[in-house]
Amino acid sequence: MDPNTIQTLLIYALPVLFAITVHEAAHGYVARHFGDNTAYMMGRVTLNPFKHIDPIGTILMPLMLYFATSGNFLFGYAKPVPVNFGALRHPKRDSVWVALAGPASNFIQAILWALLFTVLVAAGVDERFFLLMAKAGVLSNLVMWAFNLFPLPPLDGGRVLVGVLPARQAYALSRIEPWGFFIVMGLVVAGVVSTFWLRPLIGAGYWILDLLLSPLNFLLR
Repeated sequence: MDPNTIQTLLIYALPVLFAITVHEAAHGYVARHFGDNTAYMMGRVTLNPFKHIDPIGTILMPLMLYFATSGNFLFGYAKPVPVNFGALRHPKRDSVWVALAGPASNFIQAILWALLFTVLVAAGVDERFFLLMAKAGVLSNLVMWAFNLFPLPPLDGGRVLVGVLPARQAYALSRIEPWGFFIVMGLVVAGVVSTFWLRPLIGAGYWILDLLLSPLNFLLR
């Protein structure tokens, strides 16, 4: 393994670990808030990354894809937080908030990493490793935010859509869930998700971050 690859892995390790951990914990926390204690009882409402790491999806698959594609394609997943939607006080409505909690946590983290980058630059910190880590934190969280909002179950965007559609259409969409992961992967490999979903949404995410941080950038000039 060459030094550049090792450095890249180290730069992304912490941001990705936080992105995954907070994302999953957020689902469990919001589910508990709306009446479902399943994740809490199983110890999943925690920032302990070891509670959320899936050995294959979080470690093995991303590493294999990184080396197999020379870093051009990367995908991974954590252990899904168990949610008993029937235990929610208002299952159809509350399930939308539970689903949105994960992507929302990633966007908030992207804001925090962007804020850190802005402060480091303003403070004159020129240590390349920390600047690249802050940039990696923004990118990895925007990718997770955008990808998980894709409107197909079992992704969060699909669950949001099930929650807002009329009952008949929601039921029809929910039946896709057992095959949804494979459909999404097929669309990823075909380039559909990247071209028509990820790139536009990530671009919009960067635009929003620039807008939010523009007052701070102005003050720090």
